[in-house]
Amino acid sequence: MGEFDLIARFFTRPVRRAALGVGDDCALLSITPGMQLAVSSDMLVEGRHFFADVAPAHLGHKALAVNLSDLAACGAQPLAFTLALALPRVDEPWLQAFAGGLLALADAHGCELVGGDTTGGPLNICVTVFGEVPAGQALLRSGARVGDDIYVSGTPGEARLALDALRGQLALPPAALAQLRPRLEQPTPRVALGLQLRGVASSAIDVSDGLLGDLGHILKASGVGACVDASAATDLLAASADQMGAGATLDATTLMQCALAGGDDYELAFTAAPAQRGAVQAAAQASGTRVTCIGTVQAAPGLRLMDGQGQPVAHRFASFDHFG
Repeated sequence: MGEFDLIARFFTRPVRRAALGVGDDCALLSITPGMQLAVSSDMLVEGRHFFADVAPAHLGHKALAVNLSDLAACGAQPLAFTLALALPRVDEPWLQAFAGGLLALADAHGCELVGGDTTGGPLNICVTVFGEVPAGQALLRSGARVGDDIYVSGTPGEARLALDALRGQLALPPAALAQLRPRLEQPTPRVALGLQLRGVASSAIDVSDGLLGDLGHILKASGVGACVDASAATDLLAASADQMGAGATLDATTLMQCALAGGDDYELAFTAAPAQRGAVQAAAQASGTRVTCIGTVQAAPGLRLMDGQGQPVAHRFASFDHFG
């Protein structure tokens, strides 16, 4: 099967929102008047970002999900995406499953595939996603202000627990791993929450490399510091592990490491003024997403970690390093 046959069979669909989709030198997108285009690219490399034996449908889902998560952090509505795919060989059952997972998530978010590229080579997946956001309303990393509350969505650390279990670095009951593995391989992009947070959050970022590390990007861009309650995030993960019957197998240090620096969560970390607390909870309810306040933005530079009693917590949590 050649390149164009492969594209036609697995990745070509009728155009819905784009002015021109797959099959020409460029796609054409029509942007709503008064909107700005939000664009993001993410690459997934076998052996670096996913295991070789991951189910292809799950890999297709994740390849798009990590990009939709960036749109969520910007408060942008998904429009379309392109796919650049390097394949070691043409494996038709694999491609069918991969495309199924990819396009099912695309359909769920009204985000259509409009172009890309395919070639032979080590398995490598690069998606570029396009969204739109009202001019001047995009959520940015640079908007945090002193006194703002700091929030995180979902339960950070679940993906890292699954990853460490699959690596053989910790033991989880099989039933718990079965519940946690989708958090690693099929993350839920928080698009609905991001849209609800427009005009409410002062800054936002998606949590891909670890909660503290990604929060640090907000602090740097905003020129502020923060105090974070380590127990607020760790208790979320501990409660989740208990519900899955895995709590007895996990010590406090492991829970803290996973919750605060685990990576692959694709949750949203964001800040909002105290006056917006009611609006934050309304956004959470409207989007069906749990959010938890985990700290406060402060004037002094740096990130200070405290326990539930307000005592300093010494830490050297390292976030995911793409070149480490």
